[in-house]
Amino acid sequence: MKLLSPLLGIIILPIIPAAPASAGNNEQRTTLDDQTSVAVTIYNENLALIKDQRKINLKKGLNHLAFRGVSAKMRPETALLRSLDPTIKLNVIEQNFDFDLLTPQKLLEKHTGKQVQLARTNPATGKQTIKTATVLSTHGGVTLKVGNKIMTNPQGDYIFASIPDNLRDQPTLVTQLTSSSNKAQTIELGYLTGGLSWKADYVAELSSDDSHLDLTGWVTLTNQSGTRYNQARLQLVAGDVNQIRPQLLRHPERKMVRSAVADMEGGMAEESLFEYHLYTLAHPTDLADKQTKQVALLSATAVPVSKQLLFLGKDYYYRSSYGQLGQKIKVGVFVEFKNTEQANLGMPIPKGIVRVYKNDSKGNAQFVGEDSIDHTPKNEDIRLKLGDAFDVTANKKQTNFNKVRHNKPYNVAYESSFEIELKNAKPEAVTVTVREPVPGEWKIIKENHPHQKAASGTAEWQITIPAESSKTLRYQVLVQF
Repeated sequence: MKLLSPLLGIIILPIIPAAPASAGNNEQRTTLDDQTSVAVTIYNENLALIKDQRKINLKKGLNHLAFRGVSAKMRPETALLRSLDPTIKLNVIEQNFDFDLLTPQKLLEKHTGKQVQLARTNPATGKQTIKTATVLSTHGGVTLKVGNKIMTNPQGDYIFASIPDNLRDQPTLVTQLTSSSNKAQTIELGYLTGGLSWKADYVAELSSDDSHLDLTGWVTLTNQSGTRYNQARLQLVAGDVNQIRPQLLRHPERKMVRSAVADMEGGMAEESLFEYHLYTLAHPTDLADKQTKQVALLSATAVPVSKQLLFLGKDYYYRSSYGQLGQKIKVGVFVEFKNTEQANLGMPIPKGIVRVYKNDSKGNAQFVGEDSIDHTPKNEDIRLKLGDAFDVTANKKQTNFNKVRHNKPYNVAYESSFEIELKNAKPEAVTVTVREPVPGEWKIIKENHPHQKAASGTAEWQITIPAESSKTLRYQVLVQF
């Protein structure tokens, strides 16, 4: 079989032995065909725990075992191998993670300084000639020495006598271990790996009067680990698991020496796990390499929601004179619902994006906005900003500003007056929440609508505006620092 080289004008003709790349005649291989079970637990931050069980026959004493079909993004320092037969003792002496995969380019690189054969065919006569060549370099192309001549990027086919021992056709964990028995046994390899990830996405449909929504949650799984997982027992962990992140990322070590091996402990069901939440898929599923898969997470109907129109101010203009602050300022549109059993939810909800739809007058679903949510425990509120109102706007200006006398211990004090004109072009009345973050120690001196102190640094007004009309909020505030 001809493999096209990534280098221009080169065709590689490797001679591949019947068995995959060899590390010695006494090496025993286990493949996915030996697999009896695999469990995959995926975390949020591109991290997964794999527990791969296989049935094999090891001889009593020293064995060289090549564990093929592992993740190409394995963290080899986390690999733990054990026998599930309590009567058999395994002792791992050494582990090598061979992740340098067989490609035409790698094959040439491994033969730098060595001899290969170059087969060339005369296009006019069809006659083939084979010459011995020494590979001098593979950087930026191929440089060969043929006889007394130096050639770059020659046309032709390369013929290799063998494949280097540490060049594999797929990622392989090679172990030296001793077994206390030669009977058939099931072994389990557990390890952490990258390349597996999951995220939650939600679709919400608002009712015609914006009072309820139907919510559906999906889990999207992505496998880019370099291997497949057949009929995997799948679990997902929602939560922020701490991981040590080195300042300088290095390639995984190729060799690890151990004197003994410790055991690893080990629709969707949900349960608590430490300070996280664990979701278990009810049935085994296949995760192919380079595949994205979706599975259902939750479904809830008639969840009560409240809609809010919010005008959110800033704190900078309470310290100096600014005059006109803005015309036709956007008013944000938010919806909020409770994650409770009374609201037809009441389960820990993983972080993700919520996309909201609403039917138009003809019954066609239209997209009305999206927002991201963090991990939300039971009985917490979920608040979504869907966009800005089209028919509700605001004009704001500062009508007065003075530096005033003040009492100790304050250094400075200011009095500011503001007008916020709220306009409603809708055919029905609306209520707008005006929320102003006020710095320092403050007090509302005058106002034409009553405010509430929503927080230590926040004044809030609820302004109801009639249909196709407007209202103006006027207030004066004393700020002291």
